[in-house]
Amino acid sequence: MNTKTTFFRRLHRHLPGFLAALCLLTPGARTLADTFTLPEVLIGVTQGFLEFSVEDYLQKSQTEGRYEIQVNNLDPRLRMPLCSEQLGASLESPAQPLGRVTVRVRCDGSSPWTVFVPAQVKLFRDVVVVSRPLKRDAVVQEQDVTLRERDVGLLNQGFLASLDQAIGQKVVRPMVIDQVITPVHLEQAEVIRKGDHVVIIARSGTLAVRMPGEALSKGGMSEQIRVRNLNSKRVVKARVTGPGEVEVSM
Repeated sequence: MNTKTTFFRRLHRHLPGFLAALCLLTPGARTLADTFTLPEVLIGVTQGFLEFSVEDYLQKSQTEGRYEIQVNNLDPRLRMPLCSEQLGASLESPAQPLGRVTVRVRCDGSSPWTVFVPAQVKLFRDVVVVSRPLKRDAVVQEQDVTLRERDVGLLNQGFLASLDQAIGQKVVRPMVIDQVITPVHLEQAEVIRKGDHVVIIARSGTLAVRMPGEALSKGGMSEQIRVRNLNSKRVVKARVTGPGEVEVSM
């Protein structure tokens, strides 16, 4: 085959692409970015705004943790007019920049417009989880719980950030390994039960008087319960200070 003929056939086949590329390189040729605000710009503005907002929220709330931001893709056909001023951004919802959020990106220029950009902000913190199965009414021991990193934006019922918040409490329902413990899972463990014999300690400054008593109601640490003084037969309210001990003020 003639080498010159083959070259011209190939040139003819690729000529439209060469011409298009040449137009882009020609001075004065306008691109989409010169005329419109493209989706990539809106996503970039949203990303930058959320990074600033989350950092500010963590600092003001003195919250420790790491975060991830994922801005949703926008319709690639979206073509907003090029703004004559710098784009602005604000949090549309919710009140805090956590979980599913919506950012309002706006142009306040000569031809104003607004676009709402959805995104997801994940905040990861160490929270208390169960390290071994727990039965209902079990009192949480140190070996029953540990800390694991979780996205707290998904924990609608709350969470515990310290093991001390769970240890010594009673679970109100069965729990499985790796389950996040929330405040609704716990109640004050009973230190004293109704009918228990207790020691009533009456304090006044450095003076303390001990008397035998009987618990008329159950109670956990620091709770107020009714007790009967077995010497005087009087019924008083006392604060639970430990197993078998309550305290009243003189």
